[in-house]
Amino acid sequence: MHAERLQRLLPKGKAIWIPIDHVVSSWPVQGLEDIGELISDLKAGGVDAIIAHKAIVSAHNKEVPMIMHISASTVHGGKHSSDKVLVGSAEEALSRGAIGVSVQVNLGDEYEHKMLERLGKVSEDCHRLGLPLLGMIYPRGSGLQIEGDATAGAAHAVRLAWELGCDAVKTSWPGDKEAFAEMVKAAPIPVLIAGGEAEGDFKQVLRIVRDSISQGGAGVCMGRQVFGNNNPGNCIRALKMLIHYGASFEQACEVL
Repeated sequence: MHAERLQRLLPKGKAIWIPIDHVVSSWPVQGLEDIGELISDLKAGGVDAIIAHKAIVSAHNKEVPMIMHISASTVHGGKHSSDKVLVGSAEEALSRGAIGVSVQVNLGDEYEHKMLERLGKVSEDCHRLGLPLLGMIYPRGSGLQIEGDATAGAAHAVRLAWELGCDAVKTSWPGDKEAFAEMVKAAPIPVLIAGGEAEGDFKQVLRIVRDSISQGGAGVCMGRQVFGNNNPGNCIRALKMLIHYGASFEQACEVL
């Protein structure tokens, strides 16, 4: 079942995954006010999977493949605001209709060691249950040791995800193709790029995606850049042109 689920999530090893878990951290978030309408738009565009918390997985798993995100913290947490605790399990994800699980770790954070421990436990459970595991591994804490690292810790994030049992990894775009190539070389699992804060220019997003694909990237796992756009369905269609159909940047832009 693991291989079948992974193939469904990553057809031919490529993926367009859209996380919509953001409102657990803070509210409101532009684009996430009407989840039902958003999921309909993403499905119509051809999204491969949606990453969401448990209630949304239960409500919408019949519409589109769902990966259940089981990490959480909020902006109100003070020094623990980046300490991602577990709010679900692999068993629960399976029972709610998800075909994958997602866990977040913030490298360099004061509580990194706790997040790694949680990732290890979830990895063990996913292995036993045959559930694909996505590691959202972000090098962003004050304790990072990245002097001389062109990837600013992102290559380490990729390698860590693989060695701790993740089937795919989401991490930061390092800023250029050469650094991203180092990230892809770090481990033999699909590397999906995050989108970051929405800035309104989706063509720039497509340029970055084009560059990542040219260096062996497997696609995207980005939320705000898509759901914060006025037409998320067309964003998915443009991404699909690049990631699944091998179209040029110019051809993808025509969809917008």
